Amino acid sequence: MLIIDKLTKIIQNTLEAIEKSQNQIYEIAEESRNQYKMIENELNQVKIKTEEIILQVDKLTKLEKDIRYRLMIVNKNFKDFDEEDIKEVYEKAKDLQLQLMVKKNDEQILVNRRTELELRLRSARETLKKAEKLISQIGVVLGYLSGDLKNIHVQLEDFKEKQYLGIKVIQAQEEERYRLSREIHDGPAQILANLVLKSELCEKLIDIDRNKAKEELRGLRTVMRSSLKDVRKIIYDLRPMSLDDLGLIPTVERLVTQHNEESEIFAEFKFFGDRVKLLPVIELAAFRIVQEALNNIKKHSKATRASVKIELTKKNINIVISDNGVGFSRDSIKRADENSGYGLMSMEERVLLLNGKFELNASPGNGTKILITIPIDVYGEVQYEKD
Repeated sequence: MLIIDKLTKIIQNTLEAIEKSQNQIYEIAEESRNQYKMIENELNQVKIKTEEIILQVDKLTKLEKDIRYRLMIVNKNFKDFDEEDIKEVYEKAKDLQLQLMVKKNDEQILVNRRTELELRLRSARETLKKAEKLISQIGVVLGYLSGDLKNIHVQLEDFKEKQYLGIKVIQAQEEERYRLSREIHDGPAQILANLVLKSELCEKLIDIDRNKAKEELRGLRTVMRSSLKDVRKIIYDLRPMSLDDLGLIPTVERLVTQHNEESEIFAEFKFFGDRVKLLPVIELAAFRIVQEALNNIKKHSKATRASVKIELTKKNINIVISDNGVGFSRDSIKRADENSGYGLMSMEERVLLLNGKFELNASPGNGTKILITIPIDVYGEVQYEKD
């Protein structure tokens, strides 16, 4: 158990590390995507500003050309213009040249910035492509790794559960052996010891009092019949011979009939599907489940009616056992099972060991219903009974 727990912990830590690494890769890719968008947005803004300033430079260039032409006219016809006009033309020309120089400088700065951003955008695009490709590749790899490790984790958990069930089965077997040993010791063994004494007494009485000897022999016969009945019951509890001779369904029919003869709670039996010869381990498990359930109904349910239904399909045997009794709460189930009360845990363990499903529906005042499904080909193929 300790080794399995350690392996489970290692696998859990590995899966957590894988998921953490995957998240970090997503974060890196998302950061690259955001960086690309930021550069792209800035580049678009720079392009707009560059286009605007180019238009402004073109406009200023045209104005500067016009003012230079006017300045040339003024210089040629210096005497035709007064001092204020000449001063205005010179100042306007100087102002336009200054504006043009500033705008051309701004244009050059924006063009350089645009070129830089285009280079950065190209680099960011390549980085983003690599990041997205890495996400795709890592996603596939992590998917395989995560899937395989999770499968191992599930298998370990399944092994752990089966190991626990195996321990429970061994405990149940030991408890069953102890119960049988007590039954044999308190029943047939005591009776056989008594038979030995009775037979010795009869042997002595034959020569003394024949009538008394006959009376003792009649009593001896009665005790022997009772002992034989007890032995047959113990054999039946170990494994009903009718399972091998007749099969599951006739044996369950006989069990239900015997229950109705010994109990005031009438149990109805119904069977659906084709009669097939199941593997012995499945037949015995199904029989024990029905037997235990009927014992519970007789001892604890306070019901007036009960029902046992068995359905055989091509893949499963389905068993539904219900009663209209007082029911019980789940807490009482646990307490009762701890005290070997209902044996519901042993039923469930039998089913789970055969890869089946066990469902219990019970509540105070609403009766009890047990639904069981066991795959009939869990260990091999089934064989149809010959009529």
